[in-house]
Amino acid sequence: MCAYVLVAEDDPKQAELVRRYLEHEGHAVVVVGDGRAALDQARQNPPDLLVLDVMMPRVDGLDVCRILRRESEVPMLMLTARSTEDDLLLGLDLGADDYMTKPYSPRELAARVRTLLRRSRPPQRRADPGLRIGNLHVDPVRHEVRADNALIACTPGEFALLETMAREPGRVFTRDQLLRHLHGFDSYVTARTVDVHVMNLRRKIEPDPRHPVRLLTVYGVGYKLADA
Repeated sequence: MCAYVLVAEDDPKQAELVRRYLEHEGHAVVVVGDGRAALDQARQNPPDLLVLDVMMPRVDGLDVCRILRRESEVPMLMLTARSTEDDLLLGLDLGADDYMTKPYSPRELAARVRTLLRRSRPPQRRADPGLRIGNLHVDPVRHEVRADNALIACTPGEFALLETMAREPGRVFTRDQLLRHLHGFDSYVTARTVDVHVMNLRRKIEPDPRHPVRLLTVYGVGYKLADA
């Protein structure tokens, strides 16, 4: 799966390492060194995926993520030297789809890129009528979500979580089970990551996010999608 990947990284050595690994995977890669340049490049030539360092001059990566998420559903993988849970959750809450803490394995980064691209480009060959649960429709082929006939914009991470539960409505998923669908095993990601995605999804698909009727909490266990 070849793609156009924009890499925003102010460390030249790190940027070159990421570029080489992604080009080895067959991707076309453009590298920029600050957040302002990342915004300009993403707007002029929208990428298939953005690899985004958090600590950058002019505009930091968190602000780039926040601004672009209002304009686009491009998958975003954030890189940071910060390893606290609060930093992770802030990035995800702003709309990032995945998060890696430095130092990281370039091979793992390339694998994360492949995973995000697969989720954002579902195979068109597969005939799939979509998943319907009451007035909620999740279409894996078109990568669309509709609630009460209104089209809902979801990030790839949000869509992956919602599709997982929509395939088995009524089933209770633990946070760890949902994490495996979202990110796989990673020592820097915690079960609270799922809570951020759920909170964002409720804002989008629930008539009243404070009193959810679709995406339900099963206290002490996890979450489920109501089966009616």
